Amino acid sequence: MFAFTPFRRHRGTDPATVERAVDELELSEAVYKTCPWEPRALVATGLRQWLRCCGAAMADGQVIGMPSHAVDEAWHGLILCTRRYARFCERAYGQFLHHYPDGDGSATGGGPGDDTASRLGRTVVAWSLVARPGEECVLWDLDSRLGLAQPWGIPAERVASIEATLRQHTAAGR
Repeated sequence: MFAFTPFRRHRGTDPATVERAVDELELSEAVYKTCPWEPRALVATGLRQWLRCCGAAMADGQVIGMPSHAVDEAWHGLILCTRRYARFCERAYGQFLHHYPDGDGSATGGGPGDDTASRLGRTVVAWSLVARPGEECVLWDLDSRLGLAQPWGIPAERVASIEATLRQHTAAGR
């Protein structure tokens, strides 16, 4: 079950700055060394959407979950391009975006709301803040689209439920 935690809209991070930095980020061949799935353009779209979600989450001190194994591998590849990644983070977020793998326990101290399901729910909330008008989020079912043997993702029903909760809270002025 997803406990609704509203994000305050981009407190310290300018959404336009994040979007511009993500759009201008060069994704070199090295990014895809451990991410062999095709089409690469679809993985790149997922990675860019993920990085935009991270901006919304970071601005409010939230840790979000990774819904795609393919995007996770591409992000790992980007992180290994340390200078490029550090420059991107500084430009986009004004600080370094750390990676908190499952089981690390350092993301939020391991307290309530720090489980994978809650983090993935917060990813849907972050997407609601950064989605461009009419833009489809590829993150929720990207691995299935790519034919990964053990796909990650967020079921469409769960995404719809979280989005409905967001609309209710927005309509209620919360």
